[in-house]
Amino acid sequence: MRAALRSADKIGEEKLVASRTRYACGLSALTSSEPDAEHFAAEIAREADAIGAGYMLLFFSQSLIDAQTLADALKRHVPALAYAACSTAGEITPDGLEEGHMLAMLLPSATFTVASAMVQDLSSSAMDGITGEVEVLRRTLRATSKYARAGNVFALCFIDGLSYAEEAVTSAIHWGLDDIPLLGGSAGDDLKFETTTLISNGLVASDCAIVVLIATTIPFHVFKTDNFVPTDEKLVVTASDPDHRIVREFNADVAATEYAAAVGVVQQTLTPFSFASHPVVVKVGGEYYCRSIQKMNSDGSLSFFCAIDDGVVLSVAQPLGMVETTKATLKDVEAKLGPIDMILGFDCVLRRLDARNRQVFRDISELYRANKVIGFGTYGEQYRSMHLNQTFTGIAFGHPQAAE
Repeated sequence: MRAALRSADKIGEEKLVASRTRYACGLSALTSSEPDAEHFAAEIAREADAIGAGYMLLFFSQSLIDAQTLADALKRHVPALAYAACSTAGEITPDGLEEGHMLAMLLPSATFTVASAMVQDLSSSAMDGITGEVEVLRRTLRATSKYARAGNVFALCFIDGLSYAEEAVTSAIHWGLDDIPLLGGSAGDDLKFETTTLISNGLVASDCAIVVLIATTIPFHVFKTDNFVPTDEKLVVTASDPDHRIVREFNADVAATEYAAAVGVVQQTLTPFSFASHPVVVKVGGEYYCRSIQKMNSDGSLSFFCAIDDGVVLSVAQPLGMVETTKATLKDVEAKLGPIDMILGFDCVLRRLDARNRQVFRDISELYRANKVIGFGTYGEQYRSMHLNQTFTGIAFGHPQAAE
């Protein structure tokens, strides 16, 4: 159910504040493209009260609103509402792919019980400490939810997408979860690559992660999809700066020169669109995973969105049809779950760039709209124990009547 929410600015004047979408599973989504944190927070307060929300997920564009301004407004209007928020590289609203929006996802207490925590100072945190915090969250959830049992719990994580720590953090979280499925997204900053921001219950920070454990009576299914296959073209990392995810040489030559030659483009024309359309992949445990390139540096080195090291062998990948592969995945999800009520999705920003480059942006946006996907564009995706790139990870919720 969609509704447009308006608020009086002055006597006799009204402005569009937000749109509201309610789903059969009880979730409610509010979206706005107005840089007005006060009005948006006020609408969140009204909607939270209306549906009995106990927790909120919030995704926002830093180009639209400052994180501290948003946190201050929420403190004034909904001081008791717990939430996790992160900055984005684009949003997925009920209308499809968007940019420059705020998206709030309210979870009703009647069907969702949540425990969450922020892990700060990732650059200096011990990974066993993160695992310990996750284990504490599991105990907290079991103590507060009568349905926090196997099959009824999933975990979300939101990580600073410029922290260089996603692989280690994801692995540490996964280790503490035991058999609880994990997915999530790395926070973005609209492709500026300067600073990403997260907020946990009013605390604004970078170089951090938020772990969210959710128990629910609603049936769900966790999944991922990508659209590439490896070719025989190989790029071996022969010089790199692993701490900063920079590759200086492929095959003992300048990284950008070798990459451009391998994908058949001119080095001087390399842009984020080039990297999105010509991904490279690494084989891990019999499966191929994308290792996406963020940008070309002035010295011809390449910065990556994920961990890289000397000796890693990358294969140039051939993209498949994004719309077709995503549609097939969603059909498979529905076959396993039953009718889908809505999907929370984390979509790599490079998929968005590739969709524009291949002129299927409207098609993929319409596919998301038709399948009731909401979420955000990421600088990386988390799925179980892996940090991924150029992937769509999601959790599909079924209808309440399908629950036990």
